[in-house]
Amino acid sequence: MERNWLKGAKSAYDVVVIGSGLAGMTAANLLAKLGHSVLLAEHHYNMGGLATWFKRKGGHILDISLHGFPSGMIKTFRKYWTQEMADSIIRLDGIRFDNPQFQLTTTFDKTDFTNILIEHFGIVKEVIDDFFVTARDMNFYDELKMTTRELFEKFFPGRKDVWRFLMEPITYANGSTLDDPALSYGIVFSNFMDKGVFTYQGGTDDLIKKMKKELIKNGVDIRTHCLVEKIHTEGKKVTGVKINGKDIQTQSVLSNSNILNTVHNLVGDENFNPEFIKEVEKVRLNDSSCQVYIGIKKGERIDNVGDLLFTSVADEYNTEKILDKQVTSRTFSFYYPEMRPGLNRFSIVSSTNARFKDWADLSEDQYKIEKENLIQSTLDALEKYVPNVREKVDYLEAATPKTFERYTLSPTGTSFGTKFEGLKISRELPTQINGLFHSGSVGIIMSGWLGAANYGVIVANEVDKFMRSVSDEPKKTVSVSASV
Repeated sequence: MERNWLKGAKSAYDVVVIGSGLAGMTAANLLAKLGHSVLLAEHHYNMGGLATWFKRKGGHILDISLHGFPSGMIKTFRKYWTQEMADSIIRLDGIRFDNPQFQLTTTFDKTDFTNILIEHFGIVKEVIDDFFVTARDMNFYDELKMTTRELFEKFFPGRKDVWRFLMEPITYANGSTLDDPALSYGIVFSNFMDKGVFTYQGGTDDLIKKMKKELIKNGVDIRTHCLVEKIHTEGKKVTGVKINGKDIQTQSVLSNSNILNTVHNLVGDENFNPEFIKEVEKVRLNDSSCQVYIGIKKGERIDNVGDLLFTSVADEYNTEKILDKQVTSRTFSFYYPEMRPGLNRFSIVSSTNARFKDWADLSEDQYKIEKENLIQSTLDALEKYVPNVREKVDYLEAATPKTFERYTLSPTGTSFGTKFEGLKISRELPTQINGLFHSGSVGIIMSGWLGAANYGVIVANEVDKFMRSVSDEPKKTVSVSASV
């Protein structure tokens, strides 16, 4: 008999959170601490969204995606999760670039970037300082007036090498391009420039395990293998959800699903104002990714060649080349034994930005061939940094945009949510339907670990205010605020 994954679930909850990405989990945890009954529904067997992992034979534990984030994550973990999680965040000091225009290693903070821009690229310090001030003063309430290309042209005219140094890592972090709003670049870049790049020591498996424990402690009803099929509404109000064929009542839904999936499929266009749907139709999905997971044999080791390696054979930074299936640019994330203390294992994850359309219509046989080509070309590129790498490897697997579509249910397998205009739609959902909220990777800014988690905090605060307005039952008081 098929297992009933909703066995023991209540018939009604204050809030139903759809999806257990970092935004969904953070929001669910905070709402439970505020005294609300919360159901967290995840269609997959594993929690975390793209911040997750998988295990394979031979003792391999491999993290999905690249896990570098700004220092602000320490505060977010400490304030909205636990001190233990915050204490596990460590800095990555070896951020390495290798391309035809320059080869260098940086700690990826303002001081080191300033020194490199002066000494390596010959930029005048006053120009650099002015650039940093301009980027730092941007915020997502600003009017969109300038693209990132225009920002770079203003401060570093014609300096494509400088543009690459400043832009390439951010493209890998959130899928942004030179033609996206400069403020979406400035906010993310400035967050990293504060103190550099950080990661979670212990691996995503340890983090999600601790998050799950905390969610349960605070009373969140976690249900995996549970697909939310529909958000029920009546009279412009949320009334419930349909999960695995079962209706559950709720006055509030916080969707951590993709914003377009939330509007078009979970709720349905007919339940929104036509003018709003016209705006939704203008929302562009961001790009997706391909990844190659490389497990190193037990007992083998690799020399330290950096923590994050941005490598490219392209002559200059070019978004089209970065997205092309004929890969010219890759980011390698190296996992040394200290990343999972006690296991004494090495692993490597290669990540490339990609287009869904390049993978979507391949025949089954051609798809397998292309995945194998991706793996082999990745090993060829890695050979430069890890000699004889094929002799050290005993596990290889590749993920494509189709893989991410399957496991995240995000349309076109988008790894980075939507372009900037998606943020406005996400924010305006409650004005269309009472009790309907959205949080997750959206609008470029709200991407990555820090953006998603903090957006979860922001929206949880709004859900709490809504629930207080529709109920006389007193709730707990918890400080809820987060910067983007």
